[in-house]
Amino acid sequence: MERVKANSKAASKAGVNPKIQTPEPVRIVNKISPPRISNGDDRKSSRLIRTVHPYTYMKAPGVMHDFQVGDKVEVYCDHEKGRERVRGWIAGIVVQVDNKMVAVQFRSNVYLTDGWMVPDRILWYPLTSEHIRPVAKKPSRREKAIPDY
Repeated sequence: MERVKANSKAASKAGVNPKIQTPEPVRIVNKISPPRISNGDDRKSSRLIRTVHPYTYMKAPGVMHDFQVGDKVEVYCDHEKGRERVRGWIAGIVVQVDNKMVAVQFRSNVYLTDGWMVPDRILWYPLTSEHIRPVAKKPSRREKAIPDY
């Protein structure tokens, strides 16, 4: 009996279970597959899939207009016209552009929507705002040449 206890103590120390277990079915988690040989068409389609943005609920960051410093634009905002405050389109000049916003400066007083006058006459707009547009260039008038007779 002492031998059986000694053998069981040695077996438990070694981590071996003296009982015989039946084999369980093995589940393969990461199966290594052989490399695929293709003509390049799969690569092109995988590139297209990668370029699709994962956020389908957001508006695409495409820019309608490329604004540069010094461009003349029209902005829909509250401003003074004839000593009266009106809401409408007013001409301004782009003074700063970054990757998301455009700063436009005006020659007349402009107001925020809650009624405060902007002291430096500069309003910031997102690049994708529908309240900013480039000024439609008017066709230049050419002076009629006086013919020499």
